[in-house]
Amino acid sequence: MSKDAKKPFRQSMAEWRQFVYNPNNGEFLGRTAKSWGLILLFYLVFYGFLAALFTFTMWVMLQTLSSDIPKYRDRISSPGLMISPKPDTALEFYFNKSDARSYAEYVSTLRKFLESYDDSKQSQNINCTRGRIFDQNDAAVKKACRFNLSELGQCSGKEDKTFGYSKGTPCVLVKMNRIIGLKPEGEPRIYCTSKEEGMVEINYFPPEGLIDLMYFPYYGKSLHAHYLQPLVAVQLAVNSNSTKEEIAIECKILGSPNLKNEDDRDKFLGRIAFKVQMTE
Repeated sequence: MSKDAKKPFRQSMAEWRQFVYNPNNGEFLGRTAKSWGLILLFYLVFYGFLAALFTFTMWVMLQTLSSDIPKYRDRISSPGLMISPKPDTALEFYFNKSDARSYAEYVSTLRKFLESYDDSKQSQNINCTRGRIFDQNDAAVKKACRFNLSELGQCSGKEDKTFGYSKGTPCVLVKMNRIIGLKPEGEPRIYCTSKEEGMVEINYFPPEGLIDLMYFPYYGKSLHAHYLQPLVAVQLAVNSNSTKEEIAIECKILGSPNLKNEDDRDKFLGRIAFKVQMTE
């Protein structure tokens, strides 16, 4: 038979069946049972060793971590600022003080945001000593200081249910982001300016935009479960001659050398900017 001649179909099937299982020597797919057993044992030991090595490495790494405090916190040394209400699209407030529907969402957002600051939700919080850092390093369970809504004055929503929007004096709440272990140096405060002078008068609650030291440091969500960030209410009294004009506002953290407010790479580090436009 020449090399180019095709084998009969029956012969090919017979050779294939013999390769799959050869009854003469008991080979399956060209290997004996002993050979298959040795190969399976090798791979079982090999991959078992890799799995054990990976598990041991992960266990060692986890021993160096704390479930309460992140191991590395050097990338965020100074907090950013956030505001409420926060418009959906951009940090721009547009409303008509004579049209309740135009600012209804802002009012609703502020009410929902302040729910966690209600006295009934702070039953486990305590009254702390003002003007002093509240160190609790030796305490297993960290206490949280109470933040009274009365600190927000006319922006608390108690007297004015519209937070000033119906009067042309809208309120914006400013808070610092949480950073574990942060201890401000000095007396931190929020200070806001308008790029257009004479268009708006800015008032603060608490007075001068002060953030009391008793709310620091923060010990993390696990240890400091009931912690509430202190708030500063910024009330903008828009000049009657400035209606329909877009007013740019920028708020910064001042009064503490270790709290930065200038960084070209991060525009929200220690500061925040937004715009307000009111019509009537």
